[in-house]
Parts: sequence; C-alpha cells; structure tokens
Amino acid sequence: MAGEKKTKPGMKKKAVARERPDVPSLFRINVEVGNLEEAARFYGDLFGLVGRMQAGSRCYFTCGAVTLQVVDVSSASEPHPAAKALYFVVNDLDAIFERAKAMRCLAREEVHGAAAGKISVRPWGERSFYAEDRWHNPLCFVEAGTIYPG
Repeated sequence: MAGEKKTKPGMKKKAVARERPDVPSLFRINVEVGNLEEAARFYGDLFGLVGRMQAGSRCYFTCGAVTLQVVDVSSASEPHPAAKALYFVVNDLDAIFERAKAMRCLAREEVHGAAAGKISVRPWGERSFYAEDRWHNPLCFVEAGTIYPG
C-alpha cells in the first residue's frame, strides 16, 4: 500500500511523513597562502599536527569534523585573507597560546576592548585568543567547555 513501509518480512508499518530540513554541514574551509611549504610548517607547528600534502598546491589539516585546506595561490594571484576569523576549539588553550607566542603570530588588534593576542574571557563567556598567519588569515582559539553557541 502507498504510504506504508515494510519493517520485517510480512509486516507493515505506516510511514511517518517527516520533513527534515537539508541543513548544510561544513566539512572543509580554505585559507589562501603564498608559500605552501612555509604555510604547512606554520600550521603544523601551531596545531601540533602533520598536514597531508595534496595535489594542486594544497595541504590538509584535520580539525575535528572540518578539514582546513591550506592552498598556495601564488602562481595565479595574491592570497586573499579568510573570513574574520576561523575558530578552533582546543582542550589545552594555554599550550597552543605558548606555541603561537613563540611563533610570534599573536594578533595585535583589540576584541571588545581587550587585546586579541592575549588569553581572556570574552564578554560572551569564551576563553580565547587570536592569532594570524603571515598572509593575514585570522585565527581564534577557544577553550573547550567555554564555547558560546549563540
């Protein structure tokens, strides 16, 4: 019969008409750089990961459910900075902050009246800091357990 589903051989169950929205799921984000080897080293050192070099002047970093794709566009154009900013959740914010500090890539601007390049609790409750690669891609690192879901 129309509108029915079989659940086991010989048994029928009425189909429940549920409309599920087709919600997009972010799986990869792209940052443009001007030197792939340097960028792969930068992100590898900052994240404490080894990137996977890919065809097409790319290097992939698995960041949870989303892959960060670092792509060298220098053969065709100048790198264009990513959106403001890319947010990463980390368990040990202090450790990644120390790596960013040693790499001299902490952000220099202010965020809501506080230095972006220092660990602080933002007005929305997240404990975070901001960094930037040499191609001006803005990065924010947020301590797990303090994420503001909006």
